[in-house]
Amino acid sequence: MANRTHSSAKNIHGTDPQHLVEKIVRGRIQSNMYWKEHCFGLAEDGVVEKAVDLEAVGGTYGPYRKPTRFLCLVLKLLQLQPSLDTIKEFIEQGDYKYARVLGAFYLRLVGNPLQIYEYLEPLLNDYRKIRLRNIDSSYTITYVDELVDRFLNESDIFDCTIPRIPPRRILEINYDLQPRISTVVANENDDDDDDDDDDDESEERQPLQKVKRRRSSSEESDEEDNQKKRPEND
Repeated sequence: MANRTHSSAKNIHGTDPQHLVEKIVRGRIQSNMYWKEHCFGLAEDGVVEKAVDLEAVGGTYGPYRKPTRFLCLVLKLLQLQPSLDTIKEFIEQGDYKYARVLGAFYLRLVGNPLQIYEYLEPLLNDYRKIRLRNIDSSYTITYVDELVDRFLNESDIFDCTIPRIPPRRILEINYDLQPRISTVVANENDDDDDDDDDDDESEERQPLQKVKRRRSSSEESDEEDNQKKRPEND
């Protein structure tokens, strides 16, 4: 079972799920000590525990192109083929950012276009820092939203060829997907609504101000009339 796909797993994109990772990369993963010591016979609950302990993301690195622990867990998920509800828990929980990215990347590999846009686009609002292991073994800082944007738009990431999905506008034209409103636009609309409310309040106050002006003007005219009448009475 250690290097075989689970017997209940279904083909994804017409092939064995593990084949979404190229054969040479798959061989490096399965010969890696982390895989042998920590991923052998690992169940879904065990993958969750390992995902919580992740400290970086990435593909392969170094002169011998060793796989990262992140990539090892990606292959393990492809072997186990957990349910969509399980992957949603990975993505929707907010406490463990590396587990979230792991679930998002797995869904990008196996999900259909609607699932990918539905569950990955909300992560574009996650601006937390992520450590990325580079091919030269160094680390750089990136962000969750930047990684998710790469998942949606690039064709090769973490040494994996990403299955193609149709552009978002095509799904919108076919009414399969609702137009996406960014948080920036939403915040601007909220600000506009606040301004409109202020305008409405000023418009409601304006008649009262007019009434006060009318009263003051009428009072002034009455005083002038009284002043004119006084000399006549004298």
